[in-house]
Amino acid sequence: MNDIDLSINIGNLKLKNPILLASGTVGYGNEISEFIDLSKIGAIVTKSISLKPRKGNPPSRITETSSGMLNAIGLANVGLDKFVDEKIPFLEKLDSTIICNIAASSVDEYSQCVEQLNSQSAIKAFEINVSCPNVKDGGLVFGNDVSWVGKITNAVRGKTDKPIIIKLSPNNSKISDFAEVAKKEGADAVSAINTLVGTAFNIWTRKPKIKNITGGLSGPAIKPVALAKVLEISRNVEIPIIGIGGISKWQDAIEFMIAGSSAFQIGTANFINPYISIEILQNLITYCENMSIKNISELTASYNLS
Repeated sequence: MNDIDLSINIGNLKLKNPILLASGTVGYGNEISEFIDLSKIGAIVTKSISLKPRKGNPPSRITETSSGMLNAIGLANVGLDKFVDEKIPFLEKLDSTIICNIAASSVDEYSQCVEQLNSQSAIKAFEINVSCPNVKDGGLVFGNDVSWVGKITNAVRGKTDKPIIIKLSPNNSKISDFAEVAKKEGADAVSAINTLVGTAFNIWTRKPKIKNITGGLSGPAIKPVALAKVLEISRNVEIPIIGIGGISKWQDAIEFMIAGSSAFQIGTANFINPYISIEILQNLITYCENMSIKNISELTASYNLS
């Protein structure tokens, strides 16, 4: 184990290993810390923070689907001020890297959030959510328009020297175009993918299972799509990629790295097995030992397409 270098770099941010806990699946870290030692993983991505508190969408907001989950939480969160007063003190005590996910309904709001949080030493990087599919303001409008993604990236880049990660939507025809504009406007990395748009119906009432009608599909069902999107970015844009989408076992994580990810996020699987990140870490070490891999970064974009 001591001979294997699990560390990876995202811009000027060095992580002890490539395992991140995805935004929205572990809250602000409090609950998951009762199950695992957060100092052992690479980073925690906080639940989305907006300038003002958000109640989110009305219930029901979550439903299980075939090999996945639909959610339309609507970016419910405590707001920036309460986050600083009540959540940062806990995060400061963790021996883990904190990446703050930012959600907003305007370019100016993204800028203000980053500017006001930039002085928080506990926050080491920002993940900019330009692609949530279950809110009525922003969301798909931003995530599916290359020019908006460019404007948002440029705006937040001007407010911080900390790494900027742009979270990309899969709900478009060519995700590499969005990665390219993010890079051009100063992003240090992209995370891919956010959830796919989906819906589900109750066959007895003939009503949607979630109040918002559509929501974001996550879980194992989206993994092949996510892998293809990561591969597309990797083959067309020279930028670090944080892979997301359906990782539920260590083999999935390896696939994402082979496809082009420098790191990866575990999301929906945290609800099923809160120990999953530590289990994947242990198996990554065993895999590297068995494959005589000395540095985990050797796996990134190691695909053979011939």
